[in-house]
Amino acid sequence: MPLKSPPPTTLANAPKPYFFYGHRKPTQHRPSVRGGLFSNRQTINPNSKIQRPPPSQPPFDLSRWDPDSLPTRPNYTEDDPSEKFFSVAKTLSPIARYIVDSFRKHGQWGPPLVADLNKLRRVTPKLVAEVLKVPHIDSRLSTKFFHWAGKQKGYRHDFSCYNAFAYSLNRTNQFRAADQVPELMDMQGKPPSEKQFEILIRMHSDANRGLRVYYVYEKMKKFGFKPKVFLYNRIMDALVKTNHLDLVMFVYEDFKEDGLVEESITFMILIKGLCKFGRLDEALQLLSRMKENLCKPDVFAYTAIVRVLVGEGNLDGCLRIWEEMQRDEVEPDVIAYGTLVTGLCKKNQIEKAYEFFKEMKEKGYLIDRAIYGSLIEAFVENGKVGSACDLLKDLMDSGYRADLTIYNSLIKGLCSAQRIDRAYKLFQVTIQEDLLPDYSTVKPLLVSFAELKRLDDFCRLLEQMKSLGFSVRDDLSKLFEFMVGKHDKILLALELFEHLKIKKYCNLSIYNILIESLKRIGDVRKALAILDELRSSTFEPDSVTYSIAIQCFVGVGDVHEACTCYNKIKEMSMVPSIAAYHSLGKGLCSIGEIDASMMLIRDCLSNVSSGPLEFKYTLTIIHVCKSNDAQKVIGVIDEMMEQDCSPDNIVYSAIIYGMGKYGTIEEARKVFASIRERKILSEADVIVYDELLIDHMKKKTADLVLSGLKFFGLERKLRAKGSTLVPG
Repeated sequence: MPLKSPPPTTLANAPKPYFFYGHRKPTQHRPSVRGGLFSNRQTINPNSKIQRPPPSQPPFDLSRWDPDSLPTRPNYTEDDPSEKFFSVAKTLSPIARYIVDSFRKHGQWGPPLVADLNKLRRVTPKLVAEVLKVPHIDSRLSTKFFHWAGKQKGYRHDFSCYNAFAYSLNRTNQFRAADQVPELMDMQGKPPSEKQFEILIRMHSDANRGLRVYYVYEKMKKFGFKPKVFLYNRIMDALVKTNHLDLVMFVYEDFKEDGLVEESITFMILIKGLCKFGRLDEALQLLSRMKENLCKPDVFAYTAIVRVLVGEGNLDGCLRIWEEMQRDEVEPDVIAYGTLVTGLCKKNQIEKAYEFFKEMKEKGYLIDRAIYGSLIEAFVENGKVGSACDLLKDLMDSGYRADLTIYNSLIKGLCSAQRIDRAYKLFQVTIQEDLLPDYSTVKPLLVSFAELKRLDDFCRLLEQMKSLGFSVRDDLSKLFEFMVGKHDKILLALELFEHLKIKKYCNLSIYNILIESLKRIGDVRKALAILDELRSSTFEPDSVTYSIAIQCFVGVGDVHEACTCYNKIKEMSMVPSIAAYHSLGKGLCSIGEIDASMMLIRDCLSNVSSGPLEFKYTLTIIHVCKSNDAQKVIGVIDEMMEQDCSPDNIVYSAIIYGMGKYGTIEEARKVFASIRERKILSEADVIVYDELLIDHMKKKTADLVLSGLKFFGLERKLRAKGSTLVPG
């Protein structure tokens, strides 16, 4: 018969033993006690519900951590800028990905980030180096992480960690802190090796920080290291590239003291540095030593030297090096010839360049199109357009197709030689060959047509430009800017302007250019006539037009009309030009409108970033006048003159305004007397400004009296009596 299982024990009839789960507090006789059944005490209230602890979060399991899951990234969006940062982290090991993701989530070092890092059992130097190599990490986070890892129990940074830390600092442009990594290694019991200094030198060399390279080199010597030949070469090359030849020679002296033997690269670095600074004799001496040491320079070395000399414009040195190359029986290649010919063309030594060009032809070299282009441009600049055209034919016979730069140069040369029809044919060739001509192509043609009074051809060319997609309006504005830039072509520009008005090719920009040029040459009446014509046309003047008009009206003494133009600009919510501000300010001061001019000065300085220096000193003078001390005002004027800013009527009006508002007539007269003693003002000018000072004081006094009458309500009574104090 099968045994019966005991009936299940229910909560009501079962004994209520007391269980203790967890560790019991250890004592001297029982150091560790595990919880279990140790008592049969009954609960006080058997009917009471058992208090269960609240559900805790599951323990962190790194194996289940998924950086791509949405719960891990609750703020995930497709356009999240951190996606680029995190995509780089996907190439890392899982634990490194976890650390990088913690950096991304928290963004700054703090307890939450440290708590995430403390979940890791341990970090290894390999893991630290891997994290520090990740780009886009904030340097503050990488630095904190590096020091946090160094404080872990039983952990020590290795060389890879220090190297990765230096790269991380340099990547965030903290190269000065990276230079201190060797000292940090020494303090932490890990003396740096030559490799650490080599890394720093390479980083600074790649960034063209020559002085930092020399700084690391000096530090390297303090640590007792002597660079090898390849590192010496890198140091000297970095110093040559950053134009520190004196430091290069110091390093070279150390090189020789260390008993090292120069390589061909060492000689080439030094020779290029000496050529760069024009010390050709020393360079030739080094070249001789290079040959003695069985390091005969090849064509590549000579080409590099020639390129350096061409870059510095030392063509005599180029020819000396070329002769040295021929003495060494080194056959120059196409690149060497091209470098020399191009340099000679840039320095306008076209005859010598053409000799080397013929030498290349005799040797059967395949001549590059760039060499043809340099020679053609040089011939055109020298007025030898026929030779340039012959080179173009030679270029095409060689199987090349001329580019737009060559055609532009030839068109310009033909136009200068008054061969406009042939230049126009070349322009048609550029269209047939789909070279997309631009403004520089058509500008010589337009100028030549205008000079030869062939205005119908001029307009025909404009129509063709429009069909080719040119911005005719902008190109015409550029053309007029070019023509008015030369004094002898301003009248030609006016004639062309009259013809273009009939053809309806004019625009507002052309009007502004002509008005500005006429104002510049002093023909203000003609400028105002064109301005009146503009107002009666369909074009609406803009702020540039009114700014130029202000200067023109002030030039003819019509300040009120200039103020009208200023108000027009303000109605357009625009700002006048600085020249217009300055001209109108002087005009207002010349007619005695001192208060208005001071308001204009404040408006100018509040709207422009760099106003006239006189305006800035004007406000300073007004502020100094509050002290009612003539010597302080004179001190400001002396400071102005030290800045090469001579005082004008704006400054003198500021003295009148400031003393009239804050000072006295006597102090103002002292200022003008001191200016007269320094022979800045004539005696007649002092009398004029004295009268202006008295008139301004009277006006201010009348304004004060009128304000008092209005305040006490007496203005109406005085009007009734016909008082002269109140204007009717």
